[in-house]
Amino acid sequence: TLASSPLYNGLVIVDEAYIDFSSTPSSTSLVTEYDNVVVLQTLSKAFGLAGIRCGFAIGPADVIQLMNNVKAPYNVNKLTSDAANNALKNTALLEKNVREVLEQRELVGRELEGMDFVLKVYPSDANFLLFRVKEKANEVYKMMADRGIVSRFRGRELHCSECIRVTIGTPEENSKFLDMLKIVYGEATKK
Repeated sequence: TLASSPLYNGLVIVDEAYIDFSSTPSSTSLVTEYDNVVVLQTLSKAFGLAGIRCGFAIGPADVIQLMNNVKAPYNVNKLTSDAANNALKNTALLEKNVREVLEQRELVGRELEGMDFVLKVYPSDANFLLFRVKEKANEVYKMMADRGIVSRFRGRELHCSECIRVTIGTPEENSKFLDMLKIVYGEATKK
């Protein structure tokens, strides 16, 4: 592995922003095996706390100390700190949120796969799905946005031509997205 290679003299940073939605286990156990592994996690995704912008690093004590030495003093305000502490004390909420997102991700994926204009729904270990449509993905994205349905056009990314990314929401939000996608795709391809 890179972490144990004598040819590599640096840190291995593992971004686990979406780990709670993945079937792959966390890499946090590597922190005790290697003195150069740091795992980053966030409260934004599974806890649904993107607004507080709070994450954390798990790593060797000396590396964490170096990170603390260079961060701004009081860089986490009291409201953020209180929200983070409350969230971390309520793992039942985390488990409920994750369970709901996983169920909805599966449902939305099946619905997308059943649409004749969707060519592919990519596997996901996150709280979103990436899917490819036959044509006019950017127009579909823009028309959806104009009607208040938020998704992201990904067609400019490598290997993502005609792709759209949708974040999994509540059952109502997902249903609205799916219904509007059918309508808008029909309108966009008639032009």
